[in-house]
Amino acid sequence: MLKTILSVIYLIFSMIFLLPFGLITGFFYLLGLRKLMPLFTYLIAKVWAWTSMKIAGCTVTVTGLEKIPKKDGVCFVSNHVGYFDIVLLLAYCGRPFGFVAKKELLFFPFLNVWIYLLGGLFIDRGNIRKAVRTINKGVRHIKSGGGMLIFPEGHRSKDRGLLPFHSGSLKLATSAEAPIIPVAIKGSYDILEKHMRVIRAPVKIAFLEPIITVNIPSEDRKQVLCDRIFSVIKKELENDKEQPDDSNNLSP
Repeated sequence: MLKTILSVIYLIFSMIFLLPFGLITGFFYLLGLRKLMPLFTYLIAKVWAWTSMKIAGCTVTVTGLEKIPKKDGVCFVSNHVGYFDIVLLLAYCGRPFGFVAKKELLFFPFLNVWIYLLGGLFIDRGNIRKAVRTINKGVRHIKSGGGMLIFPEGHRSKDRGLLPFHSGSLKLATSAEAPIIPVAIKGSYDILEKHMRVIRAPVKIAFLEPIITVNIPSEDRKQVLCDRIFSVIKKELENDKEQPDDSNNLSP
C-alpha cells in the first residue's frame, strides 16, 4: 500500500512541478530551436519515468536496444498490456518518441500538456476525417526524423495475451515508410492493475528486429506488415527462455 501512496503522490506533484520545465520547451520552439524541444522534453520525461519505476520497485530487463536506429524516423509498434507501458518505454527506450493517444486523454489536466510536448497525438476514432488528419501529422513527424509509438491492439490486453490488431491501426507505420521496431512488453499489468495497487513486479521489454517497410510492395504492405509484426511480438511473448547475453537492467 505504501508504494501505491508514494506513486500517486509522486505522479500528482511531479506533473505540477515539472510543468514549467515543459513550458520552457515551448520557448525553444518560438525561438526557432525546434530540435531542442523534443530532446529537452524527452530527457525530463525519461527521468520522471525512471523514477516512477524505482518507486514501484520493479526490476526491468531490456533486450534489443542496439536494434533501435539512433537517428532518422522510426515507428515503434508495441503490444499494450497495462497503464505502465508508456512509462516503461519513456524510461528505457533511449530516444524521443511521441505516441497516438485516445482523444479522452485530451481532457486530463497536466497529462494532456505532457503528451503534447512529447509529440503525442490525440485521435478521434469516431471521426474518420479527423483521424486521418491526426495520422498524417504522425507520418510527417516520422518523415522529419522523429519517432512515434502505436499500440495496434487499440486498448490494454490486461495480461490476456496479444489481442488482434485493429484494421487500419498500422496506417501511420505503412505511410511513413520508415523502419518499424516491434516491441514486446511482459509484466506491466502486474505492477498496478492485477492487484489494484502498486507492487514490485519483474518486467521485460524486448525491442525486436527492425522491419524495413520500403522493401515490401505498397499493395501488400498493410496486410504483410500486420501479419509479420503480430507474429514476431506473439512469438516473443510466448518465449519464456532467458537471454542473458544481451539482457540489461538499465537506468538513465
